[in-house]
Amino acid sequence: MKDFFLQLKEKFSRPVEEEDLEQGDNYVELGNSSRKEEGQNTKVIVRPFVIEEFEDIKEILDVLREGTTIALVNIKPLKDKDLVELKRAISKLRKTCEAIDGDIAGFGEDYVMAVPYFARIHRNKSEVLPE
Repeated sequence: MKDFFLQLKEKFSRPVEEEDLEQGDNYVELGNSSRKEEGQNTKVIVRPFVIEEFEDIKEILDVLREGTTIALVNIKPLKDKDLVELKRAISKLRKTCEAIDGDIAGFGEDYVMAVPYFARIHRNKSEVLPE
């Protein structure tokens, strides 16, 4: 057992020789470019949207399903135009958020925020209505 520890000590304490570096089997080289590409894919984007028609909801649903975008949606134009279409659009957003395990909440009278699975929207307990 003593010999085993002496061999380990010898391996770790000896200086690195040129032969070891030339072999190439003892290490893996990591490039900086792959880290940058990975970092860009993992960033979260907060993106504003405006709903003027029901069809505008499709783009919002697509980015939410991708899972890297938080949607800040201005619903005022559709609210002023057609309340039935607004309710339909909000219902569609809510169902999609439930399907992707996200969250959705309105704030103010003209904005809705929808987030994917990795985020939750804070709600004050005093403002939450009983179900």
